[in-house]
Amino acid sequence: MATSAHTIAAPARATTAAGSTTLRRKQGFQHGGWFVAPFLLLFAVFVIWPLLRGVYLSFTDANITGEGASFVGLDNYREALNDPLVWDSLGHSAYFTLLVVPCITVLAFLLAMLAHHIERGKWLWRLCFFAPFLLPSTVAANLWQWLFNPGTGMIDHVFGLQTPWLTDKSYAMLAIVITTLWWTVGFSFLLYLAALQGIPDHLYEAARLDGANAWHRMVHITLPMLRNITGLVIALQVLASLQIFDQAVVMMDFLPGPEGSTRTFVQYTLEEGFTSYRVGYASAISVIFFVIIAAVALARMWLLRNREESAR
Repeated sequence: MATSAHTIAAPARATTAAGSTTLRRKQGFQHGGWFVAPFLLLFAVFVIWPLLRGVYLSFTDANITGEGASFVGLDNYREALNDPLVWDSLGHSAYFTLLVVPCITVLAFLLAMLAHHIERGKWLWRLCFFAPFLLPSTVAANLWQWLFNPGTGMIDHVFGLQTPWLTDKSYAMLAIVITTLWWTVGFSFLLYLAALQGIPDHLYEAARLDGANAWHRMVHITLPMLRNITGLVIALQVLASLQIFDQAVVMMDFLPGPEGSTRTFVQYTLEEGFTSYRVGYASAISVIFFVIIAAVALARMWLLRNREESAR
């Protein structure tokens, strides 16, 4: 009889415990919702609503005043896909991305290795490598615009060059790339430095006992342990580089550069919306760019998931 009562009571206790857990989760969600609500409200007002509004405007011929807009269907998208300036500006953004991402990934890793292993003045090296990232984009762009100036710039005076950095289409994008590397490498450097500090020391000690030199330790321990952070750095840099705008516009004095060689996708969207006053067409270009960025992000997630599944 006792056994039967115990058998009946056990499921009852389990049901009660499950019910109390569900109740605590509901109460936690209700209380936590009040803390999340302000953020959700701001996110809806400043992100979701502009996004939906932009998609709606992309199907109209709206101008900058927002008056007299009429529905035009897919005409803006057809025009954008046949607009040579759309493809040129997208090509410039992609070219900039191809130059920046590999360079900044390798440079950030090398700087992190130096700051991690150096003994004297470690804090000073870390500060010097990270400090440029704290500057506003306009400050960094104006600084390097002065450095690249062929008349008064320091670079030509120090190295004895007479390179038309900002006036020749062969060098203009390269000047923007150099500026971006100096300005933004600190963020990736910090990610790599944090990851290096998380690698257990006993792995290196065991490798030393087995006779591995510094190169072998880096190839067989450091790089594999940094695989995930490297993927993160590449993904973040690709997304950020495709959206280049500030430094290109400021360094070229708000112009598309020599022969349009530095006109980026975001800059062309701005020109159509606020210079040509074609808000509907600019919205269509923005939607196309949003789809490209989303595709890149989803591709990154898909590759990461497949790699994790194959590792299992």
